[in-house]
Amino acid sequence: MKLYYFPIAPNPTKVRVYVAEKGIELPTERVSLIEGEQRSESFLSKNAMGKLPVLELDDGTCVNESLPIIEYLEELYPDPPLIGTDPETRLRVRALERHCDISILIAVARFIHATNSPLGLPPNPGVAKHSEDMLEQGLRVLDAKIADREFVAGDRVSIADCTLWAAYNFATFRELDFDSRYPNVRRWREAFAKRPSVDLPF
Repeated sequence: MKLYYFPIAPNPTKVRVYVAEKGIELPTERVSLIEGEQRSESFLSKNAMGKLPVLELDDGTCVNESLPIIEYLEELYPDPPLIGTDPETRLRVRALERHCDISILIAVARFIHATNSPLGLPPNPGVAKHSEDMLEQGLRVLDAKIADREFVAGDRVSIADCTLWAAYNFATFRELDFDSRYPNVRRWREAFAKRPSVDLPF
């Protein structure tokens, strides 16, 4: 298998942090979004949408979208479990991961691309304001949820932490204030930043 990624890009980062937390040995190949390599004929043959990440299986089949890739790897490598080992835990972890993705990571990405896009997209003040409001709400809700937890879903790392880190990582790339008003999110971020899994090669 091989994982195609670009550093800083949040969805590939989510998968890479997950892979590191699992201790999976997975070859990678960098695809430069800045240089437009995702639009090359060779990459489009792997993902016609021209997006990352992409997981190429041993038989040449290519799969995109970060969450299906993570869930596939979780089935191949169940230990340590990062989604859970019982239905209730998996439900809670998946719900929190979706919150971190939809209400935080996507909001960060849309705000950045509407204000200071690394891909050169034009500014869009309306999208920026809506995304900023969505981010504030998402962080406020999460801050309350994790008040008594070490990690997003409880006392152990889960895929929700991987997604939240990817959001934070992209926010800091464009110097977007992420957690100054949210002490529990800030506490989580300061602790998670010390984990080896976030020290990713460029």
